Formats: sequence, structure tokens, C-alpha cells
Amino acid sequence: MVKETEAFDTNLDDDLALLTETLEEVLKSSGDPTDQKYVELKTKAEQALEDVKSRVSQASDSYYYRAKNVAYRADDYVHEKPWQGIGIGAAAGLVLGLLLARR
Repeated sequence: MVKETEAFDTNLDDDLALLTETLEEVLKSSGDPTDQKYVELKTKAEQALEDVKSRVSQASDSYYYRAKNVAYRADDYVHEKPWQGIGIGAAAGLVLGLLLARR
């Protein structure tokens, strides 16, 4: 799971770097709509932006469904073993309280 997240972070970083470089090239261009290089860079920037938006959207959907799945599993666990759930909650509260009291 950690390696998958690291791979996603690396891919996202690479995508954002590519997008930034492309947009910088567009901004440095003359900006003349009749200039073929400007038109090509603008098209490339628009495509890169759409690709990154799509990947970020898919990733956020994936994290949403994973979090929802974890919440359902935790809910099922607490319903099946309520006393253990209370114990875990109490232990987490105790640890959090001790950490906050140190400040």
C-alpha cells in the first residue's frame, strides 16, 4: 500500500512538473495566435492540463472509495465486537490525551 502511494505521488509530481514546464513555454512564447509554435504549445498545455485533471480526479475517487470501505469495515467490526471497540476507543483517547497534555 505504501509503495502504491509513493508511486502515485511520484507520478503526480512528474505530471505536475510536465504541466508547469509546458505552461512556462507557452508564457515565454510570443503569444501571437498566428505563430505556429504558440498554437502547438497552447494545444500541448491544454492537453497536459486535461490529463492531469483526469488523473487527479481518478485518484481522489479512489481514495474516497478506500476511505469509505475502511469506515464500513470499522463499523462492522464495532458492531460484531462492541467491547473491543470501546477498548480501542478508550486506548486511543488516552494516548491522544497524554500527547496533548505534554504541550
